Amino acid sequence: MKENKKQDPWGRVTCMEHATSLLHPIPTQNSLFIYTLSLPLLPSKQANSILLTKAIVPILISLASERERDRNPERKERMEIEKSNNGGSNPSAGEEFKDMIKGVTKFLMMVIFLGTIMLWIMMPTLTYRTKWLPHLRIKFGTSTYFGATGTTLFMYMFPMMVVACLGCVYLHFKNRKSPHHIDRETKGGVWSKLRKPMLVKGPLGIVSVTEITFLAMFVALLLWCFITYLRNSFATITPKSAAAHDESLWQAKLESAALRLGLIGNICLAFLFLPVARGSSLLPAMGLTSESSIKYHIWLGHMVMALFTVHGLCYIIYWASMHEISQMIMWDTKGVSNLAGEIALAAGLVMWATTYPKIRRRFFEVFFYTHYLYIVFMLFFVLHVGISFSFIALPGFYIFLVDRFLRFLQSRENVRLLAARILPSDTMELTFSKNSKLVYSPTSIMFVNIPSISKLQWHPFTITSSSKLEPEKLSIVIKKEGKWSTKLHQRLSSSDQIDRLAVSVEGPYGPASADFLRHEALVMVCGGSGITPFISVIRDLIATSQKETCKIPKITLICAFKKSSEISMLDLVLPLSGLETELSSDINIKIEAFITRDNDAGDEAKAGKIKTLWFKPSLSDQSISSILGPNSWLWLGAILASSFLIFMIIIGIITRYYIYPIDHNTNKIYSLTSKTIIYILVISVSIMATCSAAMLWNKKKYGKVESKQVQNVDRPSPTSSPTSSWGYNSLREIESTPQESLVQRTNLHFGERPNLKKLLLDVEGSSVGVLVCGPKKMRQKVAEICSSGLAENLHFESISFSW
Repeated sequence: MKENKKQDPWGRVTCMEHATSLLHPIPTQNSLFIYTLSLPLLPSKQANSILLTKAIVPILISLASERERDRNPERKERMEIEKSNNGGSNPSAGEEFKDMIKGVTKFLMMVIFLGTIMLWIMMPTLTYRTKWLPHLRIKFGTSTYFGATGTTLFMYMFPMMVVACLGCVYLHFKNRKSPHHIDRETKGGVWSKLRKPMLVKGPLGIVSVTEITFLAMFVALLLWCFITYLRNSFATITPKSAAAHDESLWQAKLESAALRLGLIGNICLAFLFLPVARGSSLLPAMGLTSESSIKYHIWLGHMVMALFTVHGLCYIIYWASMHEISQMIMWDTKGVSNLAGEIALAAGLVMWATTYPKIRRRFFEVFFYTHYLYIVFMLFFVLHVGISFSFIALPGFYIFLVDRFLRFLQSRENVRLLAARILPSDTMELTFSKNSKLVYSPTSIMFVNIPSISKLQWHPFTITSSSKLEPEKLSIVIKKEGKWSTKLHQRLSSSDQIDRLAVSVEGPYGPASADFLRHEALVMVCGGSGITPFISVIRDLIATSQKETCKIPKITLICAFKKSSEISMLDLVLPLSGLETELSSDINIKIEAFITRDNDAGDEAKAGKIKTLWFKPSLSDQSISSILGPNSWLWLGAILASSFLIFMIIIGIITRYYIYPIDHNTNKIYSLTSKTIIYILVISVSIMATCSAAMLWNKKKYGKVESKQVQNVDRPSPTSSPTSSWGYNSLREIESTPQESLVQRTNLHFGERPNLKKLLLDVEGSSVGVLVCGPKKMRQKVAEICSSGLAENLHFESISFSW
């Protein structure tokens, strides 16, 4: 039989030769990366090659990893140490399969995302415009089912939806990681150095080396696109070409620059909504949380509005110089609508003005309500540029819409409020009934709405309970500071008996995992109510010590309070139930509490009472649970995939049998505005239908269990008002052995501030995790110490909320 060595039009070997070459031994994982990166370059007709390659990629990864382990004795020794830390057990076949799935999905996510970035890099070049784009338009933009929109739909929208779905699969398997598996933090490792704070003070806040690197890369992408756009467009502008349009040379260049500014703003807009999609898979897959990513939303928001504002001003100057100011009110149904763009810009400017720090802090409600103008902003942005170009920026907004509608569905139901504790420090602890299958990580947050106080206001609070220690209860702590919390405190403290308080929630939201066991020691620095996220960390570690056989890091809690009455917040460190008779000997905890403005405990702290209210159950109340059930990540991936598929099917039918017979893909007959509105409606219907169906299915399956759980909750006597355990050493009334043990491990320091530098540097251990939550100056001080190089074993992590 003759050997067939045909090549495709691009000069590559046939699919069988390519597949055979992949089977050759590879010396390192870098070779595997190069081979796999070549996959997207294969023509579509080589489907068999792609399938074969996808099948053998996991095998090659495994072989390369095995060979690398054998060649690296230090890594082999480190794995043996990790094996001993994990109880001396080898991973099972099921765990190896999960690790393989996680590795493959993360790798595919990276390749697809980098491919999208590559498209953005190439977009302003002549190669893209003259060679790539015509080929892509022929392949995707001539279909009778999608028309010209098919090009951007399949090039930008579809890949990012695949990444989001793969992220759901990755997180599903990551959350099922063996509890005995511990990845120990190494002293002075590369990743440790990349996470260290690089900038502590400045407009960007506390940012790490990694964040600065990615920010610089993103700014470089924007500059590259803008400069390349201008260079290529200005090369075609001559006095003769400008005169042909009755323009002077500077006017033609101004109009060209204005257009390119809008194109650059579109790239920023593509990322703008991802940090605020609280339940999306993209942030947790990268080890981020929504609250820690708010600063990225702020950075992107400033970039978007700065670019779009200059874009609009340049066009206004251009129209004024051309004596065509009437263009401002033009609504072209076949092209770009200027009026729609101006409405979008006006809505954006109102939102932008209220983000000024002084306005946001003093008039938070104004800031909160004006941000609902994002609906107007995005609607008229899409009408301004048309649906085809919008698909470049729509993936992030599509993911946000799915998350937002799921939150809307969850917020429609009232949750079961079990009890409320009012502490002398004007602090309230609310305890809710929780579905036992709902699992969340420490430092998670939950948004709360109490209609009797405000029907529209939602406020985020840190969850202080541990889903391991209290499987059927969830607690949050609220400090009386603003108007909303003051009204709640007045209502709870003014009455000895409240039958029911209607509450709605959204969440919980938090990190996909919080593996504090990787450190040998944990130092948690907090100021005032900043102690709340660390309560959940301590409770989670206590639960781990009771249920699992692994080494618990040494815990040091450094608290700074203004008044002695605030010491009562330490009563919240341990739960009322769920503990053994005493703290485990594995828990090595020390609390250093500093009261800065009082020189002694004072009469208020000595006589401090903790008032407890118990609420009556109601059949209409539900336990807090995940709206998508225990397998929420898989369900979210199914919603994203099915809603997008339904959207494409409906749009394909409408285009083929309604729009195409009228327009014939000319984009000159059928109204662009009408087409855009149809797309927006179909996207909305697809998202609402799939989210509602998933919610109803899970509610039908798990709703009966939740109702039964609510009805079976015991309601204790409402006359529980214990004295705070922290008032004064000689007057402490200890109610439980765990509480007594915790009091004995606490040192109170009156009239002084903590010497953070000495306290942090005195902590021993090869890896010390440093967590801080409190005022801005406190976070900056801790970050400065961790980044100073005085101790290589300090690993900094800031927990702050900028909602």
